[in-house]
Amino acid sequence: MIERLLRYWWMALVMLLAAATSAPTAASMGMPLSLCIVRAAPGMTARTLFATPGRFDCTSPQRTFGSGDFWVLSQRLPAIDSHGPLTVRTASVWQDRVSLHTLYADGAIRRTTYTSRTTGERLMLGAMIAQTLPRHGAVPVRLLWHVEGAANIRGIVRQPMLATHGENANSEILLAALYGAFGGMVLALIVYNLALWRALRQAFQPAYCLLLLCLLAYAVSSSGALGQWYPALDNNDRIRISGLALAGSAASVMLFARLFFEPRVFPRWLRHAITAGMIATMASATASAALSPWRIHLLDELMMGSIASLILLVPLILFSAWRRRSNFLWMFAIAWGVPIAAAGLRITGAYGWTADNVWVDNSTLLAMAVEAIMSSIGIAYRIHLLARERDEARVQELAARLLADSDPLTGLLNRRSFLSRAIGREGPQTLLIADLDHFKAVNETIGHDGGDEVLRAFAKALRNVVPGDALVARIGGEEFAVIVDAGVGLAASRVLDSLRGIRMPFDMAVTASIGTCTGSLAKETDWKALYRCADRALYEAKAAGRDRARDAGAIWVGQAPLDCGGGKET
Repeated sequence: MIERLLRYWWMALVMLLAAATSAPTAASMGMPLSLCIVRAAPGMTARTLFATPGRFDCTSPQRTFGSGDFWVLSQRLPAIDSHGPLTVRTASVWQDRVSLHTLYADGAIRRTTYTSRTTGERLMLGAMIAQTLPRHGAVPVRLLWHVEGAANIRGIVRQPMLATHGENANSEILLAALYGAFGGMVLALIVYNLALWRALRQAFQPAYCLLLLCLLAYAVSSSGALGQWYPALDNNDRIRISGLALAGSAASVMLFARLFFEPRVFPRWLRHAITAGMIATMASATASAALSPWRIHLLDELMMGSIASLILLVPLILFSAWRRRSNFLWMFAIAWGVPIAAAGLRITGAYGWTADNVWVDNSTLLAMAVEAIMSSIGIAYRIHLLARERDEARVQELAARLLADSDPLTGLLNRRSFLSRAIGREGPQTLLIADLDHFKAVNETIGHDGGDEVLRAFAKALRNVVPGDALVARIGGEEFAVIVDAGVGLAASRVLDSLRGIRMPFDMAVTASIGTCTGSLAKETDWKALYRCADRALYEAKAAGRDRARDAGAIWVGQAPLDCGGGKET
């Protein structure tokens, strides 16, 4: 099983890295566009900028321009054979207002505009903003964006693609399947684990459900689905929610790990480091959501840095788990592998160290799905261990209870257990008290070890003749007792015959005397009366010469006690 999981993990990691490093042309289902940028200045118009493309910077990365207002010019558009309207898709980023100017072959310019408050009307899955080019008699040849209030954390105009109606539909269907499958899986896991929590009450189960809720919140907000459901939601607010959900997911992963691993995995310094990282992550995300766009670059770097610090703690946790021989090391190593790779790519992209890629953005969701599934398998494994531990504990408890209830020498019930089971039995009960004759002489003749063997042999003789529902106990040194329903009956002569048939150590002749009495055992006073009566019959048997039995009869008829004296031989 472990080898199979490792193979799947490596396959997922290779697919993720391949998606991150490959060109997004085929996967993105559209024609990527290259861009040139100039910072906005008074007097600039779309027509003059279309006429002077040399004013634009086509080589500098977008992040180097900082925040503000910009004009962004596309390359000359390729000829696309389309019977329907063309659409320009761009990735959603923090911006206040965007105007798209389309230049047509006949020199005409058409403009479409949206703001952060109206972005929801154009939002597609994958947090892509789709702008349909206005219909015109001539073909479009170039595009020009006027972006106002760009934070430029990830870019000014990100991942621009020219697409047909069919390509947009294919992209929407693909991402709908991806996000729908993820959402359904998360909801099923939440319901499943909440149901298990009601039965098992393990602390890691609600922590896992919290993790799943954060993942679901991140998927809904970062995918653009939240903006589609609530078109009136300001897109910048949606980005705030997405950042909080991402930070919550990172922090809840650590919380889940803290509660899932054995406590010995986390020494004090590591516990403090994890707590500090979780607090820093949530505090920086909250500050970014509350204060942006003020110092938005600094706030974003603080949040990404705090998430990176949590990622750096993962190897320390795994090393500690390996060093302390945790049962769950291999499961977490597999579950965290792909998400850490995806998070690393997101962080490097956030700092501009790697190229922008639409699939790196969506790789977070795939990585979270892997983590959720593997963590669920880990929980199933943990439950398996819990079940095994409880079964072992139950067996040990039964063994301890058996030892507490049994006489260690003969294996019969001891006096305490015998009385707890005997008192309260319904209906008339017959008590037999058997005492080995001259047992002191036996010990003096063959020693105490030999005497123990005699006691074990007599216990075996009793077990051979009593009915299945009878209670048999050693209640004193060489004194034994049997309780059996009076209706079933047990002849004392059968006990004596069984004893005579048992081979004793050194072939010694060992006999016993037995006294019997019948009566009620509803309460403790009944037991005392019944015992006195049977004990008196026992001494009559000894006085009559031993190796025989005496029956005292019944001491209760209805509710009236009778004299139990004058036992008769049986």
